[in-house]
Amino acid sequence: MADLQLNSLSNASSLEHFWMPFTANRQFKANPRLLAKAEGMYYTDIDGNKVLDATAGLWCCNAGHGRKEISEAVSKQIQQMDYAPSFQMGHPIAFELAERLTELSPEGLNKVFFTNSGSESVDTALKMALCYHRANGQASRTRFIGREMGYHGVGFGGISVGGLSNNRKAFSGQLLQGVDHLPHTLDIQNAAFTRGLSPFGAEKAEVLEQLVTLHGAENIAAVIVEPMSGSAGVILPPQGYLKRLREITKKHGILLIFDEVITAFGRVGAAFASQRWGVIPDMITTAKAINNGAIPMGAVFVQDFIHDTCMQGPIELIEFFHGYTYSGHPVAAAAALATLSIYENEQLFERSFELERYFEEAVHSLKGLPNVIDIRNTGLVAGIQLAPNAQGAGKRGYGVFEHCFRHGTLVRATGDIIAMSPPLIVDKREIDQMVNSLSDAINTVG
Repeated sequence: MADLQLNSLSNASSLEHFWMPFTANRQFKANPRLLAKAEGMYYTDIDGNKVLDATAGLWCCNAGHGRKEISEAVSKQIQQMDYAPSFQMGHPIAFELAERLTELSPEGLNKVFFTNSGSESVDTALKMALCYHRANGQASRTRFIGREMGYHGVGFGGISVGGLSNNRKAFSGQLLQGVDHLPHTLDIQNAAFTRGLSPFGAEKAEVLEQLVTLHGAENIAAVIVEPMSGSAGVILPPQGYLKRLREITKKHGILLIFDEVITAFGRVGAAFASQRWGVIPDMITTAKAINNGAIPMGAVFVQDFIHDTCMQGPIELIEFFHGYTYSGHPVAAAAALATLSIYENEQLFERSFELERYFEEAVHSLKGLPNVIDIRNTGLVAGIQLAPNAQGAGKRGYGVFEHCFRHGTLVRATGDIIAMSPPLIVDKREIDQMVNSLSDAINTVG
């Protein structure tokens, strides 16, 4: 397989046809990094070099790579039935998966709407909020509140409530109207090198009360936040912050949506971040690790009262005019069921929590290295923030990422922040290897 892929790419022009996402295409194609195989904790590049995966792919492969249980489930399902529609039709495996997922979800979130990505999950949840308020006789509730530095995918709804400037500025004229943003919770000045959740910053949730005063609760549909902002560089909620958001939203009848596309399915030491930190929202958006990244799939978990309120009107009429051709795709669902069994049988959510302290000690050993200005961690995820160099923001982070890859470890660079989020099957030896590789890179790049 690797040789075939290498031969097919021997001519540099063969790289030119793929317009790559979130990639500096010209830079990449001048010096490509191409992966050919994956098994366990490792990728293999097209030259046969092993690359230790410190990123779970892209926050996806929590059960590690090449799981036969998943590939066998996919093969069996695609032979039995490759596709079936979910519009006015159904197939058993989607219903089975929905039931299985609700066995893991926080209390009350017993309804599941299937999507194909985190971006679709977010736009679905925003539409559900509008549907609920309209059905509840409060159609004036149309305003959404996101947060600075939040990432909620790349649909127009998601980038509207999101707070990453580079994702927004090229499309600013077409974003949703009626959107506000809470301040972000990153506080390097007061909370640098905090282990776990910072004791500083819960008061930032009080800005929500100010926005309610400004716009009127009767005009606000929902607040959407990531419990932990992953794509912005592993930004954690201060102690008490999420709980205060929940109190304010409940007080004013505003729905609270947690975007757990990254945190769901074990990343922070529990099935969901809402369970780890003891705050139950009204909706949870997911994707990525729902089926170990095997086939595109996402899901929105919904409180019963939202679903039940929307189930109004004549029984023969569609209650929610929304959906996707591939919602609940049978092959993706088969992969998800197999993945959930792996999580359960190998107790990977518990493993994430049990390894947290060792992982924490390892990543915080990087404190004191050149230009390391903050380290943040929870569960099996960490962010190492570097000071920008004189050549510009992101240059140092990219240099560290590139050095790590060329020396056999895949990390993720978000500007000058290095994120580590290994598969939950990682062992202590591999954690040490990741951190040593990152240490070498930081010292070398300077």
